[in-house]
Amino acid sequence: VSTQCTGSSGINAEYGGNMKFMLNGALTIGTLDGANVEMSEECGIENMFIFGMRVADVEKLWRDGYDTRKFLADLPELQLAFNQIKTGFFNSSEPHKFEGFVDGLISNDRFCVIADFAAYVAEQEKVSELYMDWVQWTEKCLLNIAGSGKFTSDRTIMQYAEEIWKVKSVEVDLAPVPDSKE
Repeated sequence: VSTQCTGSSGINAEYGGNMKFMLNGALTIGTLDGANVEMSEECGIENMFIFGMRVADVEKLWRDGYDTRKFLADLPELQLAFNQIKTGFFNSSEPHKFEGFVDGLISNDRFCVIADFAAYVAEQEKVSELYMDWVQWTEKCLLNIAGSGKFTSDRTIMQYAEEIWKVKSVEVDLAPVPDSKE
């Protein structure tokens, strides 16, 4: 299993759900942002599939005037997909239902999905290739599990208690539970 979390570095810092998948051995494909940064520090970036621009690249792209059409010109497969979505290829009963979605993405791609598309496709090819090698795939899954301890709920709650809620833990002496056979 692999999880996919795509958003641009420096814009979309979340992906906490990927930590839960990591605990179960799923390999992540995503940009180096949010939880993916922390996860890569714990399991090793080589055990994840990281693609796309970094924060500095995204900032430069916006500074220089991000024009999605320049990227689309080099992405015929994405152009085809957009055209099929816009013309109802996947929804003949309402052919123009998603036209606004495509037009909106092209005119306001605030997460730089189009700019990162080619890098995503290339990284997805690596996922497919590795998946065919069960030994290496399994090794990376196990390294993800081994590196995921930092993201357990026990550790997170203790950290929140200390750093956010400013409360101290209290030891509780529990009486042993009687054996039901007695």
